[in-house]
This record gives sequence, C-alpha cells and structure tokens, in this order.
Amino acid sequence: MAEPLKWRSKVLLAKIESEYGTDSTPTGAANAILATQVELSPMLGNDIDRDLETPFLGPSAMIPSELHRQLKFRVELQTAGTAGVAPAWGPLLRACACAETIVADTSVTYNPISDGHESVVIYIWVSATRYRMLGTRGNAIMMIDAQGIPYIEFTFTGLYSPATEVAQATPDLTAFQKPSVATNSNTPSFTIDATEHVLRSFQLDLANQVENRFLIGDESIIITDKKDMIRATIQAVPVTTLDPYSLAEAQTEVAVEIVHGTVAGKIATLNAPTCQVMRQEGLENRQNLVEWPLRFSALPASGNDQWTLALT
Repeated sequence: MAEPLKWRSKVLLAKIESEYGTDSTPTGAANAILATQVELSPMLGNDIDRDLETPFLGPSAMIPSELHRQLKFRVELQTAGTAGVAPAWGPLLRACACAETIVADTSVTYNPISDGHESVVIYIWVSATRYRMLGTRGNAIMMIDAQGIPYIEFTFTGLYSPATEVAQATPDLTAFQKPSVATNSNTPSFTIDATEHVLRSFQLDLANQVENRFLIGDESIIITDKKDMIRATIQAVPVTTLDPYSLAEAQTEVAVEIVHGTVAGKIATLNAPTCQVMRQEGLENRQNLVEWPLRFSALPASGNDQWTLALT
C-alpha cells in the first residue's frame, strides 16, 4: 500500500515566462516562494454532457473541457532587506499586470500596467505530486492589519497539464526576510488626504478581471480589466476633521498612503494619489468605540498611476 500524502509537505516555485505558455523551468535554488494558506484547485473547467438518447434511464457520459488550475496563497509583504533589490515575490506581482522598476541601491517600485502583461510558470508539489501551471496570471490583494503580519494574497489561474510524480525540488528560501508585525511603531504612517488617522485594517485589491480564453488556435489566461479598490477601517473622527459623507457625495478625490517599516531597505510605501471616496455604508462598534469602514476607488490620473508600491 502506498504511503499517504502529507498536506504540509509542499514546495512552490514561480518563474517569469519568456514566451507565453512555454515552461521556463523554475528551480528550487532560484525561484522558490515562501507561502502560507495554500489552496489548490487542480482541475477546474466544465463537463460537457453528451446527452445521448438511449432506451433506458441514466446519465450520459461527460467530456471535461476548458481545463485549468487555480492556486491561492499568501506571501508576507516584506522587502528584500536591501534597497534596490527586488523581493523574491516580485515575479508574482508582475504576473498580476504590474510593472517592476528597479533603481540600483535605491528602490524597487511596482505599479499597474494596461498592456504587456507578463505571465509565470508555477510548480507546486504536494508531497511528491507536482502540479504545473503554464501561462499563469492572476490577482493580488495587499493587506495590512493592526497587530498582524502584512500579506499579499494571490489568486492565480494557469493552463492545465497532467499531475506527475516527481521528487520535490529543494527550495532556497533565504531571500525571504522575516516580517514585522503592523504596529504603531512598525507602521509609522497612514494618511487620508495627507492627514494621519488611526487604522485597524487596510486592503488594496487590484481586482483584476482574469479570463480563461480557450479558443481554436489559442488557449490562454488573460487580464482584461481592473478596478483597483482600497478598503480601510479607521477610528471615526468628527466630520469637521474628515467628512466621508460629503466627500463621497461630491465625488472628491483624495490621496491615501500607508508606510510600513522604519529601517532603510525594509520600508514599503503604498501610495494611491487619486482615490475617489465611495459611499460609507455603515458604522462599526469596536470596543464600544465607533469605527468607519471606508472604501476608495483608486482612480488613474494620467494612466497606470492609480497606485505605487515603493520598497526602499
């Protein structure tokens, strides 16, 4: 009898494709990803009913179609530890319709792009079973919650290929730095319209529209649209200080920015300079204090500039 497969035994690799849908052969030494909360859907698609007419009752045979895989996981939102060095999770964000700009010894900056979307090959082992995803693109949500580890949550869709039994790669995870918890001292600034506010939770959802396009002559995963949205729960203040109701009614645009990290080489600054304040839908009671769940639509100004994530 075969040994049972251990769920905790996983290896995840990801590498940018030089040609769409062609295996760029990631390795454990160069392309390992340190992930948490992994969810794998290995064989998504449709079942086509042959709907055969027979002299007896019962189901008809089915044909699987539009086969693809989906993988969801989180990585810790932490820099490479050195200014001007891209983080090991950089290829993942690039596969979510983002550009990566490196200024040596200074910064690495990510921003959304409308064209020229890159893709990655993903290998994920669960025990000795390897699932390969070609032509993979996806969505990302950046999350910073008080007293929690900042994360980027990725949901990737890739082309299907058969699972195989292959010895696990040996991952080198040394490029992943230890994270710092989001606290008053570690996260020194959260501002709306350049005014500091007390923050409970923050989330930037790229809201990429990821489509499976399975046609004769072309099978691909594409990103066709995006609706970047920020959600932030803050401690309520008098409307003379911040009036989200009037701002929403007037369709006002404000800048939203959060800075996590205080040491050079370990600072992440997420800035969205032209956010439309959306309707405030309710109040929250936290410890018998009023908190506001706010929503902002991160709008482009001149294009592909609705937000930046700068690592310095």
